Amino acid sequence: MPISKVSSGNEVSLPVRIVHGARPGPVLFVSAAIHGNEITGVEIVRRLLTKISPKTLSGTLLCVPIVNVYGFVGNSRYLPDRRDLNRSFPGSAAGSLASQLAYLFRTEIIERADFGIDLHSAATHRMNLPQIRISPDCPKAEELAFAFGAPAVITTALREKSLRKVALEAGVEMLLYEAGEGLRFDDFSIRTGVNGIMRVMCAMGMIHSKRLEKPMPMPARSSRSTWVRAPRGGVCILTAHAGAIVSEGQALAKVGDPTGDEEEIVRSPIDGIIIGHATLPIVNQGDALIHVAEVKRFDTVADRVDEITDTILSDVMLDEDEVL
Repeated sequence: MPISKVSSGNEVSLPVRIVHGARPGPVLFVSAAIHGNEITGVEIVRRLLTKISPKTLSGTLLCVPIVNVYGFVGNSRYLPDRRDLNRSFPGSAAGSLASQLAYLFRTEIIERADFGIDLHSAATHRMNLPQIRISPDCPKAEELAFAFGAPAVITTALREKSLRKVALEAGVEMLLYEAGEGLRFDDFSIRTGVNGIMRVMCAMGMIHSKRLEKPMPMPARSSRSTWVRAPRGGVCILTAHAGAIVSEGQALAKVGDPTGDEEEIVRSPIDGIIIGHATLPIVNQGDALIHVAEVKRFDTVADRVDEITDTILSDVMLDEDEVL
């Protein structure tokens, strides 16, 4: 779909792939790279499309692998006007470039769908554990979040002018998938995403696969998280990483003086699971280092997350022929 012309006069378009099933059913949209440097979702969509055939599909799969085409080409989170597309909804047909693109995506994608999955990763120099984020009081999204099969499900409040908020206002509940690192691929995040979307499609009755219809272990559940920040500037050495189960007071990192032997220990303020961490070891005072989510049923969370991880790592990607 045409977006605009750049300063050279060349046209920029929004790439959209649509798979119409042979049988009627719901419409699911899957989008990626609304932040142009979050490229994990682009590869997830590419692999997903190789596994879905119209002859085995009920309903319609509506895929937008690169929403922020400008940022994707420039390895940037933002649009050329430095606006964040995910803070520009519902958009306007006559507004800024970000506003026009948000309006196009809302009217042509969101408002045509029954449900949505938006794919993200951490920012550059950060790493996220594969996790699903859902809005409060969204029962359909909560049900499908468990079907997805990520290690963690986080309930978070809606942000003003975000895709997720404007979709819900249009009556479209959705999942937000966070996994991996900006400008990087990792196989675990991609595999979790592809099979997770297909599990959601199974739960929605769009496809059928005996393997994907098996229930996954209960993920870590959280509705509160906190960033642990650097107490000083220096060099940071992490001793715990994304996916680790940590107790209150446990050492997570140490920040030392790069020219001496002074160092401070950084400890967890709560019992929980690490859902993200910085990957750049050079830090300033106050920099976000480790993202810890407080979990329900802390006594069993380690075993459940390990079981989900083992399932994902041992689960070979489905071929198209395995979708019935």
